[in-house]
Amino acid sequence: MDMDKFFRKYVWDDQRTPYLVPVGRLTRSQAEYETLFYAVITGVLFALIAFAAMSNRLPHGSAHWVSLYAFTQVCAALLLGAGVSVWAALYCASAPLAALLYFALYGFHPNLGSADKALVLGATLLWLWYCRRLLAIARAYPSLEGPSGRQ
Repeated sequence: MDMDKFFRKYVWDDQRTPYLVPVGRLTRSQAEYETLFYAVITGVLFALIAFAAMSNRLPHGSAHWVSLYAFTQVCAALLLGAGVSVWAALYCASAPLAALLYFALYGFHPNLGSADKALVLGATLLWLWYCRRLLAIARAYPSLEGPSGRQ
């Protein structure tokens, strides 16, 4: 088994996983792959959150706005995945800010230890940092060169 071939096929492909390519050098199809991947990951995440948030066992109790916000994030992810829209990207990029606001208002799950809380907070801050790239891709998308990867 050739590990280099396996790695290039499933983990790192210059065309389909262009996460280290500067936004100004992306092609249109690379931007579409990156935004589609983001849309799928966040869409699934927020679909799970929408269902889990209906439980009153979480720190927010019976606040229905959490599941409503998660559902709107799923809708925005669908719009972002279907066509790279600046408005959908902007709404999707608000998710880490909403998560930080949630943690400030309701705190973390009571079963989380200090290291777990630090890990969740760190991941949320990295996600917020990545959203800058998502917005830059959505803004630059109309002027990117190359054919669209969508049929």
